[in-house]
Amino acid sequence: MGFFSRLKSLFGKKKPKIKLGLALGSGGAKGMAHLGALKAFEEAGLSFAVITGASIGGIVGALYAKGYSSADMVGIVENLNRKEFSKNLKPFSDMGFAEAFLENYLDGDFSSLPLPFAVAVTDGESNQSKLLQEGKLARALTASAAIPPFFRGVDIGESRYYDGAFSDAIPADYCKQLGADFVIGIDLSAFNRPDEEKSAISRLVGNAITAMMPVKYLEDNKSRGYAAADVMIRPDLGAFKATSVDRASMDAMYEVGYAAAKEQIAEIESKISAWGRKK
Repeated sequence: MGFFSRLKSLFGKKKPKIKLGLALGSGGAKGMAHLGALKAFEEAGLSFAVITGASIGGIVGALYAKGYSSADMVGIVENLNRKEFSKNLKPFSDMGFAEAFLENYLDGDFSSLPLPFAVAVTDGESNQSKLLQEGKLARALTASAAIPPFFRGVDIGESRYYDGAFSDAIPADYCKQLGADFVIGIDLSAFNRPDEEKSAISRLVGNAITAMMPVKYLEDNKSRGYAAADVMIRPDLGAFKATSVDRASMDAMYEVGYAAAKEQIAEIESKISAWGRKK
């Protein structure tokens, strides 16, 4: 091998391109913060190659994997009939109405998505987390968002599934499993009020609802996501509820998500650069 050929072989190798993953956490209406965070990522030129999510995070993640921008998703939310949605919030309602709505934007199977995507659900029999990455997309997404006592479980095949929040609320571990090198997670419930700060009546109602649950929250339902994520974004949504669907609250949550992600862009870029130097 000649001198110049040796130089080329030593210095001409291309650095491996990092495969960014995004793990979007559960949180109901707080998912508006995900859209704000996506806006910040778009402005920074960050794009993701692997997406996972749980509950509302799964829905937002699927839309992203389909090719929708943050602005597109805001438009979808605006098309949602909030009054009609609220009518369906009865104890153990069927998720058919949500599946029909999602099919307007996410018809077909997982295989139709341009990017690798999977959604975390909780198995009703084992109470363990499971990753869905094949079959009818809209149905899998409703299974991941089926949180009792508002909704009953969703049957897929011979299994019944519930909200992914019970077993893997921020599925960064699954994102790594699907091939992501570097994962950004978003925790929508990092600033929830602790039980000891709630009123006695609120705690009593909460305990009664928990007793009725067909599935229970696992102790590591969030810690496993934190352990796998390289960066965790934690928007302060403590002033809001998962059912805060009024326009003012949703606009505010969007802005909180945007600001939280924007604040960590420098950290994300620094860690991505460090990852590249190691390779």
